[in-house]
Amino acid sequence: MSFAAHRARKRFGQHWLKDQAVLRQILQAAELTAADTVLEVGPGRGALTEQLLASEAAAVRAVELDRDLVEGLKERFGPDPRFQLTQGDVLEVELPDATAVVANIPYNITGPLLERLVGRLDRPVERPYRRLVLLVQQEVGERIRARPGSSAFSALSVRMQLLAQCSSVCPVPPRCFQPPPKVMSEVVALDPLPAEQRLDPALAKTVEMLLRRCFAARRKMLRNTLAGLLEPEALLSLADASEIGLQQRPQEVSPAHWVRLAAGLNRLTA
Repeated sequence: MSFAAHRARKRFGQHWLKDQAVLRQILQAAELTAADTVLEVGPGRGALTEQLLASEAAAVRAVELDRDLVEGLKERFGPDPRFQLTQGDVLEVELPDATAVVANIPYNITGPLLERLVGRLDRPVERPYRRLVLLVQQEVGERIRARPGSSAFSALSVRMQLLAQCSSVCPVPPRCFQPPPKVMSEVVALDPLPAEQRLDPALAKTVEMLLRRCFAARRKMLRNTLAGLLEPEALLSLADASEIGLQQRPQEVSPAHWVRLAAGLNRLTA
């Protein structure tokens, strides 16, 4: 099937980026060099692929789910020896080796894909990418980079900010896509932390437990969501030592303070 005959499929979350200015900003944010091999998720018709192959990157390794697009991608980019294409679900296939990820990712798999590309607090990816530049739904981008006290601050904010340096590249309105989505989008850059800056697995496990427990009832004060972990006096002492107020709500606590709280809890329950 040719690109001309192909129609975007809703079940695959297909919205192809067509704005050249945004494509250039994505490429600039990636800061690719001749030492980089790039993983592109969902190349679609290849607008971003074309930009990546025009960069200094040593190779572009793409993963595309839609079988009907694979033939067109191979025809368009196959002659370039730097291009490699895998057909399959990016959540299931073995990912090709790469140093960077640059992608307009399907919004319906953002959560599990972030986990696969960046990892979890208690299980980060073994070999982190140098940089990820991802086009995501703006609501997700805001949550990734939100600061404590913001209405967008969530458990995702804490997890991602403890795994990577997170920043915004640019907003992307619906008109930049074909077909246009019903939501605003945003390009974000993630620089995973080096191994020496990651949390110890036992500490990460406790942070994750606290996030699940507290953000499940984000409107409640910590005195309520943490109740039962320790005796009241011990809990108050732990909160004071962690520089956290039990009258706070989870969205008011910074990533660093969640780590302090978890470390103190581990010491008291060891």
